[in-house]
Amino acid sequence: MSDLDQQTPAQHRARYFELMGNAKARAGHVPPPPPALDVVTSREIVPGGWYTSMILARGQALRLIDPAGGNGVSMLLWNAHDTSERLNVGDTVKLQWTAAIGAGHVLFSDMGRVLASITAADAGVRCDLIAGGGRDTADKFRLVAGKHGMSVRDVPPCIGVFADVRTDGDGRLVWGEAAPPGSAIDFRAEMNLLVAISNCPHPLAPDTATGPIEAVVWPAPSPAADDSCRTAGEEAVRGFENTAVYLAQREALR
Repeated sequence: MSDLDQQTPAQHRARYFELMGNAKARAGHVPPPPPALDVVTSREIVPGGWYTSMILARGQALRLIDPAGGNGVSMLLWNAHDTSERLNVGDTVKLQWTAAIGAGHVLFSDMGRVLASITAADAGVRCDLIAGGGRDTADKFRLVAGKHGMSVRDVPPCIGVFADVRTDGDGRLVWGEAAPPGSAIDFRAEMNLLVAISNCPHPLAPDTATGPIEAVVWPAPSPAADDSCRTAGEEAVRGFENTAVYLAQREALR
């Protein structure tokens, strides 16, 4: 029997509010430093209404840049070696006590492991993990899934980037403000990933027009011992521990 099993309901409640308070204290944005041009691995322009997919190796960073400040970009992540493991937006929100995911947060899989870290985000960049993508985005993700031997059942809810979704006084989801032109956000792969990006408008965006976005990949610096994502809270620490065990097991089987 664990210590948690021996705690009273009052102790569980106190623990709940302690973890939630710690999560709120960590909120904030960090401007991303530009990668040096000589270390960029790839650079791709994704036109409005189009999509792309890529393999992002562990330790690589993906920067999404929105030159015009548009109407949202949707993204999905799968474990590149086992696509039955994929992004779980519900756990990403629940385990970090907030739907306002940004710099310093991580993206969890449905196996309790960390797929990617959000290492930096410009002020004004928000991510939506509640509303999901629109019909066009769903079609784009199904195309990616099919190209990699998956089906519609392998397409989970996605993360919306550059998507300022809020709740109004009646509890309805509403669109806030578009990200400023030129805004950027950085994701660091914590395992080898299959990434799908759909540059289609968010279903709550007031305008259906979308401009091109840029996806830049480069080798991220090795995380320091006090890396803000790896030390963001007990939930993140456990997620990285789970990831480390998985990676060690894969290495042992090679």
